[in-house]
Amino acid sequence: MSTERTLNTLRAPHISEKSARLAENNQYVFVVAPEATKADVRAAVEHLFDVKVVDVNLVNTKGKVKSFRFRTGNRQGKRKAYVRLADGHTIDVSAKA
Repeated sequence: MSTERTLNTLRAPHISEKSARLAENNQYVFVVAPEATKADVRAAVEHLFDVKVVDVNLVNTKGKVKSFRFRTGNRQGKRKAYVRLADGHTIDVSAKA
């Protein structure tokens, strides 16, 4: 996989209460590109963070319907990746750039 595709696969870590709970069990959540596959996500995480990935699950979330001044619209949906790492490997997703 090219380095450009690797860098474009992972968009951002997804920070929530659920992802904080999952991080205790060595599982991390990332927002990924809509066209990313499990193999792409696995390769990107292993390349960028130097860790061993055990399992990857992908989830498509639909955007919510919101209204603004009597006009309805849709928020953009997301594709999230739940990545489980091997024992002894960790990622610090709360680190500042």
